[in-house]
Amino acid sequence: MTSCHDLNEDFSSIRKKQNKILLMGNPNVGKSVFFSYLTGINVLSSNFAGTTVSYMEGKIDINGKTYILVDVPGIYSMEAVSDAEAVATRMLEGGADAVICVLDATNLERNIKLALEISQYQIPMVYALNMMDVAERHGTQINVPLLEQELGAPVIPTIAVKGEGFAELKNALGTVLQGGREAGLSCHCPGCKDGSCQCSRLSGGDPWERAGEITRKVRKTSQGKQSFLDLLGEQMIKPFPGIFISLAIMVLALGVIVGGGKALRAALLLPLVSQVIVPFFRGIFASFIPEGVLLNVLIGEYGIFVISFEWIIALILPYVFLFYVVFSFLEDSGYLPRASVMFDNIMRKIGLQGGSLITITMGFGCAVPAIIGSRAATTKKERLMVSAAVCFAVPCISQTGALISLLGSHSMWLLAAMFLLAISILVMVSLVTNKILKGQLEPLIIEVPNLLLPSRKAYFKKLWIRMRHFLMEAEVPMLIAIVIAAVLKETGLLDFLAVFLEPLISGWLGMPKEAVIALVLGIVRREMAAAPLLALDLNPLQIFVGATVALLYLPCLSVFGILTKEFGVKTAVTIALSTTATAFLIGGIINKMGLLFI
Repeated sequence: MTSCHDLNEDFSSIRKKQNKILLMGNPNVGKSVFFSYLTGINVLSSNFAGTTVSYMEGKIDINGKTYILVDVPGIYSMEAVSDAEAVATRMLEGGADAVICVLDATNLERNIKLALEISQYQIPMVYALNMMDVAERHGTQINVPLLEQELGAPVIPTIAVKGEGFAELKNALGTVLQGGREAGLSCHCPGCKDGSCQCSRLSGGDPWERAGEITRKVRKTSQGKQSFLDLLGEQMIKPFPGIFISLAIMVLALGVIVGGGKALRAALLLPLVSQVIVPFFRGIFASFIPEGVLLNVLIGEYGIFVISFEWIIALILPYVFLFYVVFSFLEDSGYLPRASVMFDNIMRKIGLQGGSLITITMGFGCAVPAIIGSRAATTKKERLMVSAAVCFAVPCISQTGALISLLGSHSMWLLAAMFLLAISILVMVSLVTNKILKGQLEPLIIEVPNLLLPSRKAYFKKLWIRMRHFLMEAEVPMLIAIVIAAVLKETGLLDFLAVFLEPLISGWLGMPKEAVIALVLGIVRREMAAAPLLALDLNPLQIFVGATVALLYLPCLSVFGILTKEFGVKTAVTIALSTTATAFLIGGIINKMGLLFI
């Protein structure tokens, strides 16, 4: 059993819990992999910094006793400079039975510095020295027994992505918990006697100085042979050829998602839905339900058992699946931080730092985790700018699938034009919010991890978890929207709304009155503002106008909810009204300008 908690949650409850173990370390050291193994919980772990801004709880059995393991947000220092680091500090101050501190063997000095700061809290500790294989590949040898002696606590070498060292770590943790404080705090530093540590790690000395001293003692570095991935990783953060590598990756990713999605949809999913699934349900319901409203609601033009399969399975699912195939690979490979460094100068011209690119990219999966992920930003101004940019110009993956189907089915040029429009809107929103909001832009501080080929087991596990999450979390709201569409259609309310909104829809946007269904369903889920347009006979201009409105339309209910929780009702309403007004304004302008050239 597990639970996930937000940063704003009252910490009094977790402080009162007994038998508690904290899992701590720098961002991007593999803590989530340790948590998943030790608790049996499936947790998404990504090979870039700054996304673990909530904490997870799970149960772990040690020596026949059940403990609560808390996966604390990653931090670089106990002097918090972000919300995530503030939460980690507060958790440590609340006390625990033990701490598992994960160290990155490839960045030893920085990790030891944090370990020394954590050790000042006088809590028994066990260290997991992770990424030993990468360190050895780089020609780094670490004297683990000496490091253990210097830190005064067990140090277990691990390779988390391969599952190596977990059993030894759990055994060491059991020994520390049985031995109490002495087992986890015994120190063998020169000058320390009878377990009473007088060295700088506990006496308030400079942790950087002590970390450097320890690192020089325990680490030996030889000239390791750089692998192809090492060389490629270095080239990715250089202006040349890094910018061309990034563009090539972007084109390849879009090709896999768009081209692969269209092929999967045409070759498998559309025939399956239209020739097998829908006729099957039509035959069943028509056999015992007489013609009328009920039968039409189930299998009519907007029938629940027709549209749900056509929209969700044939329209959205292939693009969602391939997006996660690509995005999960880019996450675990370590490419995204390199893209952040590469585009930092460009992002700064619109008021954002390169690290925001990671959060914005997360929005292509879903705006909700992207807005939550903005907590890693060091200023409230940057949080608001990123959240506004995501709500205005970054379609979630379901919405992206609907837009690809709508635009790509007619012309790839329309799809390319929509991509350029989205980028233009993102730049415009960033420039405007940068002028309106008070505050300054902090310099980019981001860890650039080793470029790796993702672990096959971890990669497919993540892919399965994400698809399962999509099917469980996104499908229900989409089904609700489909039920609403069927009821509106069969009760005549849809025709009433079409007449009422005809001046806006037909007069200003140039769309057929039937397009009103898209505006109604878009309130529930943003992709539903695009999906109904596929059933209409639209010309290229109407397709592009409809896609523009769908892209910029108001945030769906779940996004509005997280905006309210993170920034308050006033900010959420302001963003919702701004996106909606922008959608109709730009959509209408495109329509009027387009008519001049037709």
